[in-house]
Amino acid sequence: MNWRALATASLALALALALSTTGPAEAQKKRLAMGCTAATSSHYAYCVGQAKAINTAVPEVDVSVVETGATVDNLKRMQKGTIDYGLITNEQVYLAHRGEGAWKDGPFPDIRNLWYYTISAVYVVVREETGVKSIEELAGKKFSPGFRGSATEKMTEASLTHLGVKADWFRGGNADLVDAMKDKRLVGNAKAGDGFRLDASSMDIATSTPIRVLPWTDEQVRKVKTQFPYYPWVRVPAGSVKGMGEFWTQAVVVGFSAPKSMPVDVAYRLVKAVIEDKEHQRAAFKGLVDDLGKATLEQSLSPLHAGAVKYFREKGVKVPDHLVPQEAK
Repeated sequence: MNWRALATASLALALALALSTTGPAEAQKKRLAMGCTAATSSHYAYCVGQAKAINTAVPEVDVSVVETGATVDNLKRMQKGTIDYGLITNEQVYLAHRGEGAWKDGPFPDIRNLWYYTISAVYVVVREETGVKSIEELAGKKFSPGFRGSATEKMTEASLTHLGVKADWFRGGNADLVDAMKDKRLVGNAKAGDGFRLDASSMDIATSTPIRVLPWTDEQVRKVKTQFPYYPWVRVPAGSVKGMGEFWTQAVVVGFSAPKSMPVDVAYRLVKAVIEDKEHQRAAFKGLVDDLGKATLEQSLSPLHAGAVKYFREKGVKVPDHLVPQEAK
């Protein structure tokens, strides 16, 4: 055997050994890319905890967390097939499914809900030194309605515009907004919290400059609800934000969705792992609802994935007719 043949044989043996050490189970793992949000958001920590819960309970899959621009960005990525499932809010999934609002020219009728894990307050935060004390005072000010690609951005901008509050909109990623607030280029921004707690990025801003949270008036809430009945609102309990009593603010119902093309058995296993997890998600995200199954059925505005329907039916739970997709009937 000449040296070329010997080298070829050695390489083949090395490859065979490498493959054999991988093991059949590892080789057959289904890799799933989960679209999340900005790494500086408290919700990113939830994504990490959720991935750990799934990877622990479902050894046949390997979920990896992908940093993205959140809801709207994730929905567009799912449309293109560049992520397998992603973080969303219920109203944006509803609008995308129906082809309404910002989704009029690019509807996503095949999007399906998997589960919902939190109802988080969206706080309008300003630097205290600006002297801004009300929503209407944001008119003409440099303000971010939310980081680029997020449901918060769409909702806050639409709501303020409807109220005639024409701010000087600032666009950027979450890290850009935090930096702009710290170096005083920005009067304020809107950011979803961790349940009723301020988000990690808002707390980060507060370490550099005192901040103020702006409440919405009853009349503002009424006007926005009339125009956008699908936008959630919450009455924030007194003391949730230091120094503030009870007040109204917008909210996001946050969860995960996937295209209906995700295999039913895969979606079923993901939903089962997440709803039945008692450890990883709670440790990662304090604003987690107590009952993910109940939240999913109560907060979904459009159809569930057939895999989620399979899980609820297996548990003997009635799925409302409007949440059952055609492929699961």
